[in-house]
Amino acid sequence: MPVPSYVPYHLRTLSREAAVIACAAVGGTIFALLDVPAAWLSGSMLLVSILGITRPLPDLRRPWFDSTMVMSGALIGSAATPEALAATARYPGSLLVLVVGLVAIMLATGAYLRFVARWSWIDSLLAAAPGALSAVISVAQDKGANIGRIAAIQLFRILVLVAVLPSIMKLSSSGPLTLPPPIAVASVGDMALLLGSGLVTGLIFERIGVTAPFILGATLASAVLHGTGLVHGTMPPEIAIAVMVMLGAAMGGRVSNLKRNEIAALFPLAIGGFVVSMVVAFAFAWPAAWLAGVPYASAMAAFAPGGLEAMAMLAFAMGLDPLYVGAHHLVRFMLLGLAMPFLVGRLKSEKPPASQ
Repeated sequence: MPVPSYVPYHLRTLSREAAVIACAAVGGTIFALLDVPAAWLSGSMLLVSILGITRPLPDLRRPWFDSTMVMSGALIGSAATPEALAATARYPGSLLVLVVGLVAIMLATGAYLRFVARWSWIDSLLAAAPGALSAVISVAQDKGANIGRIAAIQLFRILVLVAVLPSIMKLSSSGPLTLPPPIAVASVGDMALLLGSGLVTGLIFERIGVTAPFILGATLASAVLHGTGLVHGTMPPEIAIAVMVMLGAAMGGRVSNLKRNEIAALFPLAIGGFVVSMVVAFAFAWPAAWLAGVPYASAMAAFAPGGLEAMAMLAFAMGLDPLYVGAHHLVRFMLLGLAMPFLVGRLKSEKPPASQ
């Protein structure tokens, strides 16, 4: 329902943004009740996208986006616990293969989107990035990339990966099913320190012109605080849900700006990009499993281009080695989150070449 014109402009803008966020929360809730993979992100993005096709929706202003990036960075960096960092030292050969494989995944999938879809290199590489979705969207926002189609490709991979990978892994593992461990929640004081440090570091990075400053600053601050043992535990699940809803609202609004024929054309591209990334990832998982002396199913979970939390929980559910899987996703996550703003930040947004 339109907001009456006599309502002050700032209040009208805020009410429209609140309505978009509320719709995103409803979509996430519905998907969570239906037990859909990546429910809060996928549900919020899908419902906002559908509504945006039927009527224009306002883009969330920069303060909403920046605050979401600070909270997201705090969550990402919380994975860098002393135990997780110690686990990474156990598998040097496998982690080296992971780094090479990470580059191969981005180049292969990026080249597919560049030369098949005729996208710009910056759009192609951001869509090809295997995980670290918050950092991807933050860099895309700063560089003026096409967030709508990048988000669509990324979300498709997350949905298919979480839905299909367990069945593939089950064929390669006979381990018993186990329950994931309880997640330690940081104290109020630790959370204030995390968010305050992340905000200050983000403001400093913004001042010196770093791409995606708030997620990069918050990730770095959180990783240092957790890695040194100054802060224990992560943000409450409610904050993680709020971050996913806000990301879904931001991405869904951008997807809704795409033309209908462009949205339809994204499906075959998403399928092709998913196949390319998975083939490359699983090809590198085989020598990594041999070097680390772990089952191939564990390496599949470690190299799969999905989220850190989802893949770690999946490893527990499948009875795989959670330290091996978690160490690899931690390295991948931190490399993408910290390095991508600098690497992709050197590229300029460009118009895709004309189709032949």
